Amino acid sequence: MADPTGTPFSFQQVDVFASQPLRGNPLAVVIGADRLDEARMAAFANWTNLSETTFLLQPRHAGADYRVRIFTPSGELPFAGHPTLGTCHVWLASGGQPQGADIVQECEAGLIHIRRGEGGRLSFAAPPLRRSGAVEPEILEQVTSGLGLAPDAIQASNWVDNGPGWLAVLLRSRAEVLALRPDYVALAGLRVGVVGPWDRAADGTEAQFEVRAFTAGGFEDPVTGSLNASLGQWLIGSGIAPAQYVASQGTVLGRAGRVRVERDGTGIWVGGAVATCIEGTVRL
Repeated sequence: MADPTGTPFSFQQVDVFASQPLRGNPLAVVIGADRLDEARMAAFANWTNLSETTFLLQPRHAGADYRVRIFTPSGELPFAGHPTLGTCHVWLASGGQPQGADIVQECEAGLIHIRRGEGGRLSFAAPPLRRSGAVEPEILEQVTSGLGLAPDAIQASNWVDNGPGWLAVLLRSRAEVLALRPDYVALAGLRVGVVGPWDRAADGTEAQFEVRAFTAGGFEDPVTGSLNASLGQWLIGSGIAPAQYVASQGTVLGRAGRVRVERDGTGIWVGGAVATCIEGTVRL
């Protein structure tokens, strides 16, 4: 049952995947939320109306440093990328000390390893894909129609589902990605990631790919860690992208998200900057 006394919980709202405040993807984090039941968590996440709200809990697994539950306004996710980095940032800022060299997060998808890099940048190890391979022709036709694309515009496609249900399509250029105006009714039931390469002459060298994420809820996510993690596995694994690259996301929404994707001997790592914007208490 929800706490009838309205006990205050420590709370932070952070910005993930941007070096400038208010240019990334916001995340609400409730700290020490073990007394909250699932219904209250879901209600608060619905109220914040952010793409995700997380709840920091004591770990159940002996190898984990902390546990997190991740909610959208409409339900719970087993894993999501920007909530992973944002929650880890809050845990560290609240005095968390990892047991080992990596920080280990427990979530519904299992144990996620996170490491600290230059300038305090956090990176998480991409979880394994739950579904990969070719996108079925009828679904690809639905995506083509929903994105308003010509039949030959999609250069490659793949299922890249690491929990939320993503599929991805590759377009010829950043300009084509930025020009998309999705029909969410036509895309109903799908989570679609779109990626296109930057042109050095036209776009510069700050990033190598432009990414957009169209959710099943009918909105565009500003900067998406889970999608970039699965895109990295596909793009690097198929030779489309180099072993290390930067993805730009959120441009159409007025954001300046930058996601660093890297493959090393242990797997794919996805990282970016995190900054605290709001700090205080919340009564639930």
